[in-house]
Amino acid sequence: MTFNEFNFQPELTEGLFYMGFNNATPIQEQAIPLILNNKDLIACAQTGTGKTGAYLLPVINKIIQAPGDYINTLIIVPTRELAIQIDEQLQGFSYFAPVSSIAIYGGNNGSAFDQEKKALTEGANIIIATPGRLISHLNMGYVKTEKLKHLILDEADRMLDMGFSDDLQKIIDYLPKDKQTLMFSATMPPKIRTLAKKILTDPSEINISISKPAEGVTQVAYVVYDAQKMELLKGILSEKEMSSVIIFSSKKDKVKELERELKRAKFNAAAIHSDLEQNERNDVLRNFKNKNLQVLVATDILSRGIDIDSISLVVNYDVPGDAEDYIHRVGRTARAETTGKAITFINDHDQYKFKKIEDLIGYEINKLAVPEKLGAQPEYAPEKKEKRKPFNKFAGRKPKPKR
Repeated sequence: MTFNEFNFQPELTEGLFYMGFNNATPIQEQAIPLILNNKDLIACAQTGTGKTGAYLLPVINKIIQAPGDYINTLIIVPTRELAIQIDEQLQGFSYFAPVSSIAIYGGNNGSAFDQEKKALTEGANIIIATPGRLISHLNMGYVKTEKLKHLILDEADRMLDMGFSDDLQKIIDYLPKDKQTLMFSATMPPKIRTLAKKILTDPSEINISISKPAEGVTQVAYVVYDAQKMELLKGILSEKEMSSVIIFSSKKDKVKELERELKRAKFNAAAIHSDLEQNERNDVLRNFKNKNLQVLVATDILSRGIDIDSISLVVNYDVPGDAEDYIHRVGRTARAETTGKAITFINDHDQYKFKKIEDLIGYEINKLAVPEKLGAQPEYAPEKKEKRKPFNKFAGRKPKPKR
């Protein structure tokens, strides 16, 4: 289905043309007509399927039809990276349209806060905000949402996982009752359905490829000892020229260590983590998007907060603790019908976690042999790891006789 079939306003159609957007993705085909018809919606689709466009395009079209200097749409997201990404995509779609927007998130300076206040009082059309930052403004009593038409929760599952449930409820209570509410999520756990029942009115529901990596991703894994990981990583990165590589680790300290080791090995690498100032994060992401940086090392905070279509390789330096996070990490590659590769390193401790990932996606991932120069590798036996009892230093000892 082409975007012309939606009969969007000319200003929006022109923006899509210049961005090179021709055909709608499945989530866009299903969601856009429902949103244009003012239906509440709960939509579940994997990362990289075009969810952002699925809600931005119909909202922009409505604003073009009925413009005004007020907050028309509020989009709540879990991270600042995702807020920035959505605002950038919105600016592209609405380049020829009279639609104003602002991304509101923590970590900015005082002048940014003043700019946010102005947008929230004078009425930017679309506000993209993280929960904590928005509540800081709400607590001051000047946010004007009386004319709000749309509330959108993006990555709703992630926000609940991050403990934003109370914040979301506080925000929702502040807003007018008569509005269209849209929930977009990559997964559909029971807590999402509970929230949906609270805030949605007779919603339509869309489910597309839940908990499955994109078909264009080639997934492989190496069963390794921790001491083998770095040399294996260097070998993979040296095999051929790769334009864009993301390496994920679950711990901030490990991300910093990986950055140091890769730079020492002369790779064009940089890390992004919570210790960086926001402007430093922005610089790293900008360099990565512009191909001035080959390797980006990151924690899971980035697994849902970056929108780059040409990432050729994702490396899971360690197995994520949550099986769903694997889907989001891997979802950074093979976006927009492209292809890509995902490689995971599985140490002895992570084998049972990786088996849970395979159970979730419904198939086994191919395990490759490490290069001979790295020596022997562990056996992949997740069932044994599951049954293994915690280490007890007193196990097997006879009790001392009482005196």
